[in-house]
Order: sequence, then structure tokens, then C-alpha cells
Amino acid sequence: MKRRKFGVILAAFTVMATIAGCSGADNGDGKLVIGIDDKFAPMGFRDENNEIVGFDIDYAKAAAEKMGKEITFQPIDWSAKESELNSGRIDMIWNGYTITDERKEKVLFTKPYLENSQVVVVLADSELAQLSDLAGKEVGLQSLSSAADALNANPIKDEVAGVSEFSDNVLALTDLKSKRVDGVVIDEVVARYYMSIEPDTYKLLDESLAPEQYGVGIKKDNEALLEELQEALDELSSDGTAAEISTKWFGENKVLN
Repeated sequence: MKRRKFGVILAAFTVMATIAGCSGADNGDGKLVIGIDDKFAPMGFRDENNEIVGFDIDYAKAAAEKMGKEITFQPIDWSAKESELNSGRIDMIWNGYTITDERKEKVLFTKPYLENSQVVVVLADSELAQLSDLAGKEVGLQSLSSAADALNANPIKDEVAGVSEFSDNVLALTDLKSKRVDGVVIDEVVARYYMSIEPDTYKLLDESLAPEQYGVGIKKDNEALLEELQEALDELSSDGTAAEISTKWFGENKVLN
């Protein structure tokens, strides 16, 4: 009889553990895991000391403080970001994550907090000046990113010679400098960061591909966390903290209120 009772208790514990394991990294213990691309300057990247820094990093830390949460930044394969979120290995996707209709079907989004656009970076001495000049040229971009969506939605996609996909923007820009590609489709905030540290290396084509907005992605069934985070972000805007963080990284307040 005792053995049977122990078996029932053990089975119940196993079920509870399974449920807890599937409920995400935030199990009510005040800890959150944020999935990032750690090569996405200036939003989230590693500095010369290999520390993870950036606008989104500071923004997330400030929001976590408002929420009374402890956070961990987890570098992930950006092409598998939604899978990481929905599996429960991370609680949020927060690193220049563009809001799209397709992604809205997979995750919950906060209100947009930053505007961006997809642009094309070429070498400073390149003869390319506008989108039409990409006809017959090799283009690079980060795989499964909004850069790919922007290029696919533009008529120039059918005229380029080929598209090379990279795991991150750093590799794409490396191939550009080596002239293995002629241009890189990339987030404007990222492009301008690299142009600021290598001003004689890059330039932008005159036209952009598509405007977009960044938001934080949260698992579909976690409306409570979404509401809590949005409240914290609203407070950061109202008390001026968001503006301070933006000025630190961009030289001006670019945060949407």
C-alpha cells in the first residue's frame, strides 16, 4: 500500500516538473532569460572585453529593474529565435527584433519602441549609388532576418545576380570588404554604427528598401509578462530613462513614446 502511494506521489511530481519545464525560463522566481544576437551592434554586441553591451542591453536592464526581475542575456542562433522562445529556453527576444505580420503569428509583441529601415551598404569607393545599380550584382544579408523580407519585397530582387546569406551581419560586412559581395542589406541603425567606427570604409545607397519598427517578442501564451514589460517600458519613457539610454548610444532620443 505504501509503495503504491509513493508511486502516485512520484508520478504527480513528474507531471508537475514537466509542466514547469515547459512553461518557459520565468517560473515565478523573478528571473528572465533574454535571447539576443551578440553581433548586432549597437543594439546588442560584445565589446573589446567580450562583455555584452548595447542599446537593447541597457534598455532591458532598466526595464528589468522596474519589474524587479533578474535577467540573463543568452546569445542564440538568430535564425532559430522563435523556436528558442516557444520551447521555453528563453523568455524574450530582445535585440533589434523587427515587428512583421509573419512574426505576429508566432509571438506577442510589445508596442514598437524604435524605428528603423533596411538599407544597402556598399564600399565607400563603390560606383553603386542607387538600388537599380544592384542589377547584376551580388548581395549579402543575414539569413532569416527582416533584411531578407525587405529585399524579397523589392523589384530589384529579381535583377540581382545572387544573394548570399550569413549567420550574422559581421560576416556579411567582412565579405563586402573582401569584395565577395557588392552590397549588404542591413538595418540602418547597424549600418550607421559601423560607418561611425569605419567612416572611410562604407557608404549607403541613396534609397532605403523598407521602413520598420523594433519590438520585444514574448511567447504567445504569456500575456501577463507582456503586460508587465510594457508597463515598465512606458515608465522608462515617462521618467526620461529611455531618452538617456538612447542618447548614450545614438546621440539623440530615438525611442518612440
